[in-house]
Amino acid sequence: MNTETTTEPTTEVTDGSAIRLLSVDFDCPDPAALARFYGAALGLPVVWAGDDFVLLGREGSPGLGFVRVADYRPPTWPDPSQGKQAHLELGVGDGDLDAAHARMLALGATEPSVQPHPEERRVLLDPAGHPFCISTQD
Repeated sequence: MNTETTTEPTTEVTDGSAIRLLSVDFDCPDPAALARFYGAALGLPVVWAGDDFVLLGREGSPGLGFVRVADYRPPTWPDPSQGKQAHLELGVGDGDLDAAHARMLALGATEPSVQPHPEERRVLLDPAGHPFCISTQD
């Protein structure tokens, strides 16, 4: 008889700063070309496209984004000399970017000195140093 129980992580948010996954974004030299590859592989349509960013997905669901990076160098995994180029975009449910920012810092994130568009999104680092963004975009 198995008496072991498992407990799900607590997901209740009481401070109004609900956060949801918007997309996982990959750095690359050509966003359109990489989007065509993943779009065909996963059957995902283009949700948004510009010269330097393409987003695949379905309205209301997390997507895959592809970001143009000048002088892109591909990962050398498993050799750590050139790390992976991906980050999470997390959406702020109620649009209160300051509250979400404070919540993520309280959970253990740190803030790098560079913030390209702090009125729209905040770049943070997870406890292991991986960058991710919190955003008011839907």
